[in-house]
Amino acid sequence: MSLAAMPAAVSVGLVLIGLLITALLAWIGFTLSRRKDADASAAVTAAEANAKLEAATITAGAKSAAELVRRQAEEEAAVLRVRAEAAEQRSEEIRRAAEDRASELRREAEQRAAEVRREAESEAQSIRDDLREQRLEMERREHRLTEREERLDEQHRGIEERQTGLTAQLAELDRRRAEIRDLEDERRRILESVANLTTEQAKAELVAAIEAEAKRHAHTIVRDIERQAVDEGETKARKIITGAVQRLASEQTSESVVSVVHLPSDDMKGRIIGREGRNIRSFEQTTGVNLIIDDTPEAVLLSCFDPVRRETARLTLDSLVLDGRIHPSRIEEIYERSKSEVAELCERAAEDAMAEVGITELHPELIRTMGLLRYRTSYGQNVLKHLVESAHLAGMMAAELGLDVKRCKRGAFLHDIGKALTHESEGSHAIVGAELARKYGEDDDVVHCIEAHHNEVEVRTVEAVLTQAADAVSGGRPGARRESLEAYVQRLERLEEIAMHHDGVEKVFAMQAGREIRVMVLPDAVDDIAAQVMARDIAKQVEEELTYPGQIRVTVVRESRATEVAK
Repeated sequence: MSLAAMPAAVSVGLVLIGLLITALLAWIGFTLSRRKDADASAAVTAAEANAKLEAATITAGAKSAAELVRRQAEEEAAVLRVRAEAAEQRSEEIRRAAEDRASELRREAEQRAAEVRREAESEAQSIRDDLREQRLEMERREHRLTEREERLDEQHRGIEERQTGLTAQLAELDRRRAEIRDLEDERRRILESVANLTTEQAKAELVAAIEAEAKRHAHTIVRDIERQAVDEGETKARKIITGAVQRLASEQTSESVVSVVHLPSDDMKGRIIGREGRNIRSFEQTTGVNLIIDDTPEAVLLSCFDPVRRETARLTLDSLVLDGRIHPSRIEEIYERSKSEVAELCERAAEDAMAEVGITELHPELIRTMGLLRYRTSYGQNVLKHLVESAHLAGMMAAELGLDVKRCKRGAFLHDIGKALTHESEGSHAIVGAELARKYGEDDDVVHCIEAHHNEVEVRTVEAVLTQAADAVSGGRPGARRESLEAYVQRLERLEEIAMHHDGVEKVFAMQAGREIRVMVLPDAVDDIAAQVMARDIAKQVEEELTYPGQIRVTVVRESRATEVAK
């Protein structure tokens, strides 16, 4: 409420109070007149007394009410005056704040305008400097172009002078060449008249005579070489191969499909078996190796046709026995660690074989693949040792023949590398190995040694022939290979391959010397009914494709696991 409106409000309140008092007095008069008319028979004195009393009472009440109303109006007027003063003070503060804010905004605008003016002046000065620099640069370029044009003019004049001199020299040379041709024609006419032959006839007779003499001489040399090669070739070849075989001392093949793990005590056998045999079942399913626990004191046997798998299982069991904690989850953990350790051992074996042969530079992927051959056998012969042996043989024979020893050694050392990948790639190990060597940058002659060592590719180089000879000598020496073990291993590998070709199969292990196949399937992909059908199909396929003594049990394992982590 404004200050102008406050007196008006007070006046309205006073007017209302006056109207209220007037209304009370009118009501009192009306009441008295009615009583006078109604009580005409009453005593005048009593009526007057009563009227006076009532009038006094009413007057006193009206006065007290008027006083009360007056006090309330005064209080309200005081409150309104206080509020009016506060509103006036507040408006004064707002006005002063608005003036201060306007002054501040004006100062900021002036400062901003000064900064913009300075920036514009600085930018204008920079532009003027750039234009000045560009103008100077253009002047320098025009100066350089002028100098270049002057030099080009001088060079052009020099070239024209030189061209004039060359034209004169060419004319002189043409004249002398014509004189030489005339002299040559005169000399040829004189010679033809003396010999009674033309030039072409003389050339033909000379070439025919020289050709006949060269043919007779070449035929004589070829006949002598062939006779000497026939007389000495076979003898020298026998001597080279015999000398290489005699100089090479290799061990006899004595391969086993069983590994022995020694235990600290017989009590450890019970911990290995576990409650109701759960540990031994988990170990065999995880590693794919038969764990044989018999009466042998403080020892158990590991049986498997795959030496890599058997060595991994041996390291796993050694670690479990040393650790003492044997349960299914611990078995899987130690098994993964042992696989990494076996991979490191294989790579180290490949590096040792390279050092023994004398090969220092080989692609890391080829080294890793060569290491896989540490546990691979061919007819009972260790393939990695066979490669080292073949490399030494090829090097000795190459030295006798005067060939490149390093190249021959390299070709023989890598010729069977494809055997490490035959279970992953289609084709013979010679072709697979050649493709691998070519992929990782081996020389074409070395690749040819690999692909031609079984005559799958026609032999074109002497190095490939030496590789074939070294391979044959290493594999054919007494005690090098055994046929029965290789056939047994091939049968077990074929058993696993048949099972792996079915959908939903995760892992396959040939157990019990090939008398049982354990097939681990994915529980999400194969249900219980499909597992039974798969076992019957695998058994039927084995019956149709393989020949074996006794019976082969097919076991399909479908296992579901639920794992959660408590945090």
